[in-house]
Amino acid sequence: MTTAAAITTARTLSPAGAALPADTAPNYHNGIYYPDTDGEPLPDGFEQEPLFYQVTPVLRAYLEQFYDVIVSGDTFLYYEEGNPRRFVAPDCYVTFGVRRDAVRPHNSYFTWHVGRAPDFVLEIASESTVEKDLGDKIAIYASMGVGEYWLYDATLDSRYCGAPLICLLLVGGRYVSVPPETLPDGRIRGHSPALGLDLYWDDGRLRFYDPIRDAWLLDYDEQQEQRIAAEARAETERQARLEAEARLAEMEAELRRLRGDE
Repeated sequence: MTTAAAITTARTLSPAGAALPADTAPNYHNGIYYPDTDGEPLPDGFEQEPLFYQVTPVLRAYLEQFYDVIVSGDTFLYYEEGNPRRFVAPDCYVTFGVRRDAVRPHNSYFTWHVGRAPDFVLEIASESTVEKDLGDKIAIYASMGVGEYWLYDATLDSRYCGAPLICLLLVGGRYVSVPPETLPDGRIRGHSPALGLDLYWDDGRLRFYDPIRDAWLLDYDEQQEQRIAAEARAETERQARLEAEARLAEMEAELRRLRGDE
């Protein structure tokens, strides 16, 4: 649907067939249609796919324990009200002090609706995106007021970005590069003031560490292992409860039988 057509048909139908106001319909805001997909796959191919699981699910699971926060990497981020062509789709972004309900009704992130830009953005470098990541997006994120812009290059030779991790902090409306530290063991470490976390590049893998709580954030595989273990414990407890209830029922039945005999 074109923007002009969307403006003239600024209503949509609910599953029940009732018309919904434009501002409550997904993809609409103030009568204008804002697409939530460009038809391109996300992530960018098989090379990038496993890297996504090192970032957004990890940060979401950890940060949502402590803060009202939006952690996403699968939504369009619109930064110019009234212009559906002005958007970016960060691989991961984090906004503190805002609940996910602020973006859920419209299926996208509108900076003017949420009231602010993300505090943290991270892009995962790939051959097809690195030119924009190191070019136009720097100016776009700076103009939006994104406090931190990170680039993560998983390749061992840093073929895309020229460095495993790039950290840009917004100072006076412009980004200043803060080079991460190379540790004696070869790992690369940077610190995110926005997240309060350290980012470690470890042989191509990205890990997060909380220096205040002295804890590594569980990666995606570790989260899945923890979930499976929790489900197994719950099932064991359920079976034990059912067995105890069955034994109790047998004892009660035996007591009734004995009382009847007496």
